[in-house]
Amino acid sequence: MNNKVISAEEAVKKVKDGDTVMVGGFLAGGYPEDLVRALVDTNSAGNLTIISNDTGTTELSIYKLVKSGRVKRIFASYIGSNPETGRLLMTKEADVQLFPQGTLAEKIRAGGAGLGGVLTPVGVGTIVEEGKKKIEIDEREYLLELPLKADVALIRAHKADEAGNLVINGSSRNFNLVMATAAEYVVAQTDEYVKAGEIDPNHVNVPGIFVDAIVKVGGAK
Repeated sequence: MNNKVISAEEAVKKVKDGDTVMVGGFLAGGYPEDLVRALVDTNSAGNLTIISNDTGTTELSIYKLVKSGRVKRIFASYIGSNPETGRLLMTKEADVQLFPQGTLAEKIRAGGAGLGGVLTPVGVGTIVEEGKKKIEIDEREYLLELPLKADVALIRAHKADEAGNLVINGSSRNFNLVMATAAEYVVAQTDEYVKAGEIDPNHVNVPGIFVDAIVKVGGAK
C-alpha cells in the first residue's frame, strides 16, 4: 500500500501556475487552514482560480491568498467576511463569480459525477440568468448551470486511514465531500490518522480512491 502521508509543503507543490484550486469548508468549519497556509507560504503558483463556498475571514489564510494578488478568478457563494474579495469584485481586478450556495455545490457535484451540468430554477428572471442557457420542462424554466472541476482540491477530514479513507464529521461535510470527487489531485488535512481497517466502512464519507495525499495535523497519530 502506497504511503499517502506527506507534509503540507509537499502537498501544495502540486499547485501550478494557472491551476484551479478547490478549498473545502464554510468559513472556519471544515476548512483546511494548514494546507492553505502552506500554499500562501510557497508564494509560487499564480494566476489561480479559487473555488470555495466563501473566501474566509481576515483571520484565515485564504484571505491572505486572495490578497496576495495570485488569484485571477473566484467562484463562491459568500464573500461578506472577506473585504478583499469584495474589493476585487467591485474593481474587477479579478473575475469574482457568485452563485447561490446550493447551486455552487451542485455544479461541483456535477463536475465530480461527469455530468454535463445541472438544471435549477434559482435565478430565473433575475440577472443570474444572463449568459446562461434556459431550458423549459413541463412549462417551467430552468437555468443550465455548467459543472465545475479543479486541478487540486484541498479538503478537511476528522480522521483518515492509510488507504486514504476519510471520516468527516457533522457540518464539516459541507463542500468537502463533493470537492473530493471533482479534482484531479485531492489532498486531505486530517486531525487523526489510523491504520487501514481501523475505520468502520459504514463510517467512511470519502473512499480512499478519491484521495491522493494525507496531511496530518493536530493530534494526529
